Amino acid sequence: MSMQVCIMTPDRIFWNQQAEEIILPTNTGQMGVLKNHAPLMTALDIGVMLIRTKVEWTSVALLGGFALVKQNKVTVLVNQAESPSTINAEQAEKTYQEAQRQWVEATGAKEKVEANFALKRARARLQLVKKR
Repeated sequence: MSMQVCIMTPDRIFWNQQAEEIILPTNTGQMGVLKNHAPLMTALDIGVMLIRTKVEWTSVALLGGFALVKQNKVTVLVNQAESPSTINAEQAEKTYQEAQRQWVEATGAKEKVEANFALKRARARLQLVKKR
């Protein structure tokens, strides 16, 4: 028996399939979930979610949200989700380099927060295409 995993964004259901295992990017680090996991709700950080089906591992970039685990059902509500096929690797590398530069050059608190968000997003997208 496996778990039902559903990833939802504001405009669509991004993924809705069975999985054997998932690894979530939470605000306190990565968290693995297997079938019969204890019920929980957790905040998600910007990062890469890994999904293991019976056939393969799949990577998905998540841009913040929440996950609910209950009775072998995992519901992931996120602002945005991206698959590797939608990301240009060369552009992702350039965006990451630019985000790093902006983070280093940020001076005020608001600029640092915005630069950190952009850097996390760029890092997650780059990780996704490097795993291909």
